Amino acid sequence: MKKDFYEVLGISKGASEQEIKKAYRKMAVKYHPDKNPGDASAEEKFKEAAAAYEVLSDPQKRAQYDQYGHQAFDGSGGFGGGGMNMEDIFSQFGDIFGGGFGGGFGGGRSSGPRRFKGSNLRIKIKLTLEDIVNGVDKKVKVKRKKLASGVTYSTCSTCNGTGQVTRVTNTILGRMQTSSPCPTCGGVGQSIKSKPTHADAEGMVVEEETVSVQIPAGVQDGMQLKVSGKGNDAPSNGVPGDLIVVIEEVEHETLKREGENLHLDLYISFPEAVLGVAKDIQVVNSKVRIKLDAGIQSGKILRLKGKGVPNIQGYGRGDLLIHVNVWTPQELTKEQLAFFEKELQSDNFTPNPDKQDKSFFEKVKDMFS
Repeated sequence: MKKDFYEVLGISKGASEQEIKKAYRKMAVKYHPDKNPGDASAEEKFKEAAAAYEVLSDPQKRAQYDQYGHQAFDGSGGFGGGGMNMEDIFSQFGDIFGGGFGGGFGGGRSSGPRRFKGSNLRIKIKLTLEDIVNGVDKKVKVKRKKLASGVTYSTCSTCNGTGQVTRVTNTILGRMQTSSPCPTCGGVGQSIKSKPTHADAEGMVVEEETVSVQIPAGVQDGMQLKVSGKGNDAPSNGVPGDLIVVIEEVEHETLKREGENLHLDLYISFPEAVLGVAKDIQVVNSKVRIKLDAGIQSGKILRLKGKGVPNIQGYGRGDLLIHVNVWTPQELTKEQLAFFEKELQSDNFTPNPDKQDKSFFEKVKDMFS
């Protein structure tokens, strides 16, 4: 089970951006691999801290994590940081420690060729309410850019494989040295030597692949899941991008969703309201029989506990709220019309609500309390 990101950095859920950055800086220095050579435990803590910072430093990712936990971004159950490699982590240090970080911890890491990540792919998946309530494993076909077989590389002649070029300029303060990614190879350190004729300039070909996306129960419309490593490949020594899956919820024919609760409009006839009746209600996975008492009023709301949508983090499930509507006939026979005309002045048909008959606003208040 993945550790809570706030616990990893030792901060509270209300921590500010500066507090998050300060906590990560402290953890990164403490567990840096160069300070703990050969210590697998320290390296794991180093990666955990980087994964936590990747999410909590991004307002949008943080909001999704606060609401849905680790399942928010990865259909396979992992979170965004799980796919990070050491080069990805060290790339964070320009923001955290400033451009000069690295000298005290084997600064050669930042001077070598950059390890690029392929571009992400984005798709939409339509889910029925049944899919959302039960959770589902979806197979989707994705067209990805993949490194073609037979591509070979040679060391970049401009940067000699370092991925960077150094420039020395004379200023009033003296000679200053600056480094930047190599303009020839883009910082990779290698150039394509040969490639198949059907490959593009980066040695890539487009191939269709079937990807399995595990969707947990309780997802919501617009939510994004991430399948690590299923985006486009990167050239040379890069790592693949990710597949971003956007959830699109298909509207149910009779059930309306509101968060984890479901709403159902139940229409009954006037005789059924007067005499009472038992009704079979179709919920998502089964049928439930409910009993409506004689004299039930239109607007009555019945709550069936635990018949709604599961909480995405596994904390129970919502309820099904049944809204009773008494259907008034538009046309009557002569006998029916005569009956109601006769009863028009009867006390039995005169509205006489008591304190138990709550107003519409009271019912709404109860529903959300």
